[in-house]
Amino acid sequence: MVAPTLRKHTLADIKKHNSAKSCWIIHNDKVYDVTEFVADHPGGDDLILNRAGQDVTGVMKDPLEHDHSESAYEILDDYRIGVVDRGEKIPTDYGALGVEGLKQRPAKPDTTVECEDSAVFANDDFRPSLTDASLDYQRTHFLDLTRPLFPQMLHSTYSKEFYLKQVHHPRHIVGSAPIFGPWYLEIFSKTPWWVVPILWLPWVGYNLWRGSEIIGVQKTATGFGIGVFIWTLLEYGLHRFLFHVDDWMPDNKWCLIAHFFLHGIHHYIPMDRMRLVMPPALHITISGPLVVFAHKVIASGHAQAVIAGAFFGYVLYDLTHYYLHHARVLEFHFKEMKKYHMAHHYKNYESGYGITSKIWDYVFGTMLYYE
Repeated sequence: MVAPTLRKHTLADIKKHNSAKSCWIIHNDKVYDVTEFVADHPGGDDLILNRAGQDVTGVMKDPLEHDHSESAYEILDDYRIGVVDRGEKIPTDYGALGVEGLKQRPAKPDTTVECEDSAVFANDDFRPSLTDASLDYQRTHFLDLTRPLFPQMLHSTYSKEFYLKQVHHPRHIVGSAPIFGPWYLEIFSKTPWWVVPILWLPWVGYNLWRGSEIIGVQKTATGFGIGVFIWTLLEYGLHRFLFHVDDWMPDNKWCLIAHFFLHGIHHYIPMDRMRLVMPPALHITISGPLVVFAHKVIASGHAQAVIAGAFFGYVLYDLTHYYLHHARVLEFHFKEMKKYHMAHHYKNYESGYGITSKIWDYVFGTMLYYE
């Protein structure tokens, strides 16, 4: 098999790519274009941008840096675009980067560019290759991200222990993994973030109108606030006891399938933009019984007000969740919540269930301490 080819880049060329619009870094004489990953970086974009266009090898050997997962290196491999021109000496005074998600680890075999006689480099139209999902499948014998995931899960014989270990080891691919295969089925498996406000804000407005018609504006506003508060409990409770039902889940194929498509897929490929916010069908399945329950136990008018507040809280939650994964977040509150939530994905999925805030993690003793 012919080895893949990569292009040589001089240090002068690499240093030009030092901004959020074009961000390159060097690690072990290999060059990575991490522009698309900057906003998704678990520790915040500034930790990468502070060293854009520079070598991070020395920092990754720093024993004072935080613990980081093996998956961080696999993510980094996805963005490799070449190697450093060996005609120039690499600086060794690296300073301190503090890049979250990267840590010194045992060296693994270099499968980059070397042929038997010498390195071969591509021309100017070279594009970085995608993750070798087939190699990942050969190594783990879990899911092949190049093939539809639903049929694989349907015909799987995984044990619960093996499944949970693999599904909580994040993979990172460009684009979205196929679920069903045919395009006319795939479109139903993807949910853009903007579907959430378009679909559910009118429902919020309708319930506010109905509530104000029945009990007046002031009482509706009070009920709305109560609904928002109730949502914060639902956010925590659903995430902890439904989405992460891991310990209580039976060791059964159908339970593993349900777990995977309910929430496991998000931990498996956490940066998949189209598999992040809750699909409308799943949302209706979960919220429908809760809406019926609210109408049975809360008086008319008050029920609509509380439902409006709860659904508004949900919209804020799902948009915040997407924002934390895929945006350069504001310093106030959101930067800390991004670090906190990324730690839930990459450090410890058994704690840190809050998305919009940590309040219920404090109350119920599930705080995630990641530093």
